Amino acid sequence: MIYYLSKSSIGFPPVENAEPDGFLAIGGDLRPERLLLAYKSGIFPWYSDESRISYQGSKILWWSPDPRFVLFPEKLHVSKSMKKVLKSGEFTVTVNTAFPQVISRCRHEVRVHQEGTWITDDMEKAYNRLHVLGYAVSVESWLAGTDILAGGLYGVMIGKAFFGESMFSTYPNASKAAFITFVGKLREIGCPIIDCQVETEHLKSLGAEFIPRKEFLEIVGRAAEAGRVDF
Repeated sequence: MIYYLSKSSIGFPPVENAEPDGFLAIGGDLRPERLLLAYKSGIFPWYSDESRISYQGSKILWWSPDPRFVLFPEKLHVSKSMKKVLKSGEFTVTVNTAFPQVISRCRHEVRVHQEGTWITDDMEKAYNRLHVLGYAVSVESWLAGTDILAGGLYGVMIGKAFFGESMFSTYPNASKAAFITFVGKLREIGCPIIDCQVETEHLKSLGAEFIPRKEFLEIVGRAAEAGRVDF
């Protein structure tokens, strides 16, 4: 059954009603209230899905996979080669200093074996709004001693739960340096979980794993109620 969301209310169907691949609903909008409710409910928007292109059009697709692909900060795996990169000082990592640039670069980065991007105009505008409201976070990786943005990532922070969205890199290891450094900061503030959304070999190599959605929701529920974090 396909659930169509109204723009007049922000509610979602129960995540247990999601299809086996995690597809839950279509439609609605990207207002901040809906996005925040979605993340706290274990739901995220994602436009790109060829199997549903027949009725997707320009509408938003909402997902809640089971199991969930996550990274526990304390389980982060850093390879010997990346430890050398981080120690070399090749990159300077900052937080929330260039959000608009980071999401724009994530949107326009050319990725191998992937046509187009799921970050639409509306999506970019929506997360820029979330950033202004203090919920969307960017992490920047600069070539040391320059103003060259070499890589980065962005996501949503609700309480102490972090929901990763996208990353980009124009220099080898730049996004990894940003991510690893940020995970260290999240560990320091007591963030219990990072939602990785979609499985990738890159994130698996860093220690990401699958857990049942029920467990994910329990952890997120507790973390989201923690005090707001400012970087």
